[in-house]
Amino acid sequence: MDLPTSQSPTAQERGGVSRRTLFGSAAAVATVAGAAGFAGRAAMAATPTAAPSGGADEVRSRDLARKMLMVGDDERRDLTLDYLKILIDGKLPPRARRKKVLVVGAGVAGMTAAYLLKQAGHEVVVIEANAGRTGGRVKTFRNVFEDKQLYAEAGAMRLPDFHPMVLALSDKLGIKRRLFYNADVAPGAQPTGDVPPVVYRSFTDEVWSNGPAADTFKAPTANFRTWISVNGSRSTRAAYAQSPNAVNRTFGTDLNSTTTAAVNEAFKSVTVPDGPIADRLGAWTKIFQKYAGYSTRRFLTEVAGWDDNRIQAAGTLENMTSRLHYSLVPTLIDHAVISPTNRYWELEGGTAVLTDKLADLLKGELRMGRRMTRLVQTDSGVRIETTAESGDEESCDGAPTDPTEVFQGDYAIVTIPFSALRFCSIEPLMSYQKRRAVTELHYDSATKVLLEFKNRFWEQGPGGFTGGGCVSDSASRFTYFPSHSPQGSKGGVVLAAYTWSDDAMRWDSLTPGERYAFALNDLERIFGPRVRTEFTGVGATQSWARARYALGEAVMFTPGQVHELHPAARTVEGRVHFAGEHTSLKPAWIEGALESAVRTFLEVHPR
Repeated sequence: MDLPTSQSPTAQERGGVSRRTLFGSAAAVATVAGAAGFAGRAAMAATPTAAPSGGADEVRSRDLARKMLMVGDDERRDLTLDYLKILIDGKLPPRARRKKVLVVGAGVAGMTAAYLLKQAGHEVVVIEANAGRTGGRVKTFRNVFEDKQLYAEAGAMRLPDFHPMVLALSDKLGIKRRLFYNADVAPGAQPTGDVPPVVYRSFTDEVWSNGPAADTFKAPTANFRTWISVNGSRSTRAAYAQSPNAVNRTFGTDLNSTTTAAVNEAFKSVTVPDGPIADRLGAWTKIFQKYAGYSTRRFLTEVAGWDDNRIQAAGTLENMTSRLHYSLVPTLIDHAVISPTNRYWELEGGTAVLTDKLADLLKGELRMGRRMTRLVQTDSGVRIETTAESGDEESCDGAPTDPTEVFQGDYAIVTIPFSALRFCSIEPLMSYQKRRAVTELHYDSATKVLLEFKNRFWEQGPGGFTGGGCVSDSASRFTYFPSHSPQGSKGGVVLAAYTWSDDAMRWDSLTPGERYAFALNDLERIFGPRVRTEFTGVGATQSWARARYALGEAVMFTPGQVHELHPAARTVEGRVHFAGEHTSLKPAWIEGALESAVRTFLEVHPR
């Protein structure tokens, strides 16, 4: 699921590390992660060469660089381009023979892989533990608020402009998309022109698009009126961008720029230059080789030369504090991907409309309320044993009347999180490296607390705004406001608290009622007592660490895990294949799940 950050752009920041410069030229703006093929197993078998402290051997680092940039093993093929032609254009390769494939998990990856296999003429069964819904960690709260027109996201809430597969798939399924305001705009402001088609410019110089070129679209201007509330002081983002010293001094640092600009400067030494794909592969190889074993804190301390005060300032304002001990690699990715200067979209009706549409295409293939407990493979096939589940991710209600059901197939694609697979019996034993990945890959916590208000009070008055978010050093940390509200509805649902890692775990220990009360208290500190009179008394909350079928929000690599464990995450184990965003280098994003779905389709289809 996508993740927040706190940034206000200045001329200095726009000249620093951007998503484009980190991941390469505009020819590959969508290529942040993942790749097809099985270089991982070969890389694990290779004898490691001497590596810098905290790094990895060059062979494995090069393999990770290819996966990061979605470059084929021959370093000539653009896999994003190939996957768009398969998933969107329907250019499926010839089938070797018809097979029965068991797909475990009805999230984005599982249903997309099943959809492609079905389109190619294979028999598919999708086995889903959740008896109440499909979608996995794509989940939209509906019909839970006082105003039944309102909805809110428990999981993924925004789709970046540079993730072409998810945008193009939404368009293909007839889902309307509109701007998600990562940075706030004036109330009532509207974009002009038509929603543009998806355009992907490959590093091979080929341009892919799902519609005629449109240059009429223009987004409203960002105002940056949302609040920064830290250390007893309060400032709008715009005021902080103009004069950051006052806020910075409250952390005991003499930093003269915004923390965003400071982080950009710190990351310049790990910036991938614009240019030919060979140069970008080389740059990413060096990053993985030298720094994949570094935590973000270690990099900022040892390489950037930061002191604790500067780390605390940036950690608080850039939402890095709770993840400073994790690997530098996901920090680099998130810092470049999540920015107020990037363009994002949301789906009308909620992100779950996407997974609902996929489920509609697989009505006859879905087996809901069946949780895999045992997977046995032989030379001739795969058998999956399941137990009945009568509840959802929050509870298991009542005694199942049909506790056991067995599914037989030729092959299986397992898409459930490794945190859930850990509780399944796999026979015969998978390879040691795969078992290490299943056991050790770190799944982070992420928790949301959403509150419904009678009126959109944040839009009112001279400082009013729509969309965007506030940052604070309170327990709530980040607060996001709706980019749109249904026509005729005066109210809105605020993502009052959005937290990760240890910050999220504190909320996880509270009851739902306590979460609503504490989040409301934090909002009152920023907006005053009006929040209490406007609150409808209705909220919704999602803890992904406490969700029974997710057991965590997404993979968040600890130092060393990206090169020690990631290659094994995607390798084939006999007749069993593995998909899901955790098998890509784009964890927590729908795009990574889609990349993995097409990859596993291409693995199984010709067998």
